[in-house]
Amino acid sequence: MSQTSVLYDAPGPRAVRRARIGTAVAILAFLGLAVLVALRLADRGQFDGELWSPWFNPSDERFSQVWQLVGRGLSATLTAAVLAIALSLVVGVLLGVARMMLGRGLRVPVVAWIELFRGLPVVVTIVFVWRAMVELGIDVSGLPGEPALWYLVIGLTLYNSVIIAEILRAGVGSLPSGQREAALAVGLTNGQAMRSILLPQAFRVMLPALISQLVVVLKDTSLAAVVGLGYLELLRRGNLISQTLDNPIQTLLIIATIFIVINYGLSKLAEYVERRMGRASVSSAGGDEQVPAGQGA
Repeated sequence: MSQTSVLYDAPGPRAVRRARIGTAVAILAFLGLAVLVALRLADRGQFDGELWSPWFNPSDERFSQVWQLVGRGLSATLTAAVLAIALSLVVGVLLGVARMMLGRGLRVPVVAWIELFRGLPVVVTIVFVWRAMVELGIDVSGLPGEPALWYLVIGLTLYNSVIIAEILRAGVGSLPSGQREAALAVGLTNGQAMRSILLPQAFRVMLPALISQLVVVLKDTSLAAVVGLGYLELLRRGNLISQTLDNPIQTLLIIATIFIVINYGLSKLAEYVERRMGRASVSSAGGDEQVPAGQGA
């Protein structure tokens, strides 16, 4: 008997065969394109050892300098990402709770704020924050780090906080119905029910989605280089190194690999957390089973 899914019928032998043929054709096309690109790069001398030496040859006098600059850029990227993540979590939780708990009239500006920044591209948000703070003369010199860091962090926070607010709202909405009413029935207030009953469970549900959002925040820090913000994060450092060494392809490949490794690690962390949460939910459900009446002692 063929297995079926809730969303679609399981593919039959012909469909499986067509899918395998299509996959094989796509892989061959990709390999052919990769070989073509490699041949073109080789014709242009992009595989010459001199271009790769500053990255992989420790005896090269530029080797240590290059990797020190990369380390500084990576540190700047992680600093901006950690600050943006921390602020986004705080602001996002406040926005999400406000949207769920405020009355209809008071909820309107919160919803408008969330929809505004959710609809704006993150690069536009960063540029807007940067230019607005400069034009208005808002001084951030009292904060640790350079002003460009905070233009980037505030822009990322405005965008990602509204995403987190929606993730939180979806997490609370996914909980079994009646929990809020049960909490109110035992004498808890709305705030206590949200803080003690709903939010802890919602955080468990949305933890994989939150970790996935970390990948987005980390990648978005590179927009500082795209908009010319002047913050020397990893991509900006890479651009400066490539201009000095005159090897943009090699340098950007190394920078891209660093991003891929970090983001891949975060993605695997999200998958691990999701599996652990799933096993914990199954174990909890199994432990909550009640002994039928008439059985046991």
